[in-house]
Amino acid sequence: MIANHNIQLFDVRRLEEVAKGKIPTSINVPLDQLETALKMDAEIFQETYKSPKPKREDANIVFQCRSGVRSATALETAQNLGFSKARHYKGGYLEWTQREGH
Repeated sequence: MIANHNIQLFDVRRLEEVAKGKIPTSINVPLDQLETALKMDAEIFQETYKSPKPKREDANIVFQCRSGVRSATALETAQNLGFSKARHYKGGYLEWTQREGH
């Protein structure tokens, strides 16, 4: 999905964690901000996160964190807000770095 540019990848780790490395194209929306972010007006979301706000019907929304725990929580939060097609990357940043050799 990353290679095809057909993903809205949201990294829900803390800013300090993301500063040490991230999956390319991911947008950092820390887990403690996620619910508020998903409820934001589209323009405010764009200004805050420098990315278009996902739509509830989007099928390419993926949450990721370090190892999959916080992204599972993020997925539950998003689904409770109507983002029914959202998913999470269970292996998280740790798995991605192993696969990519980082």
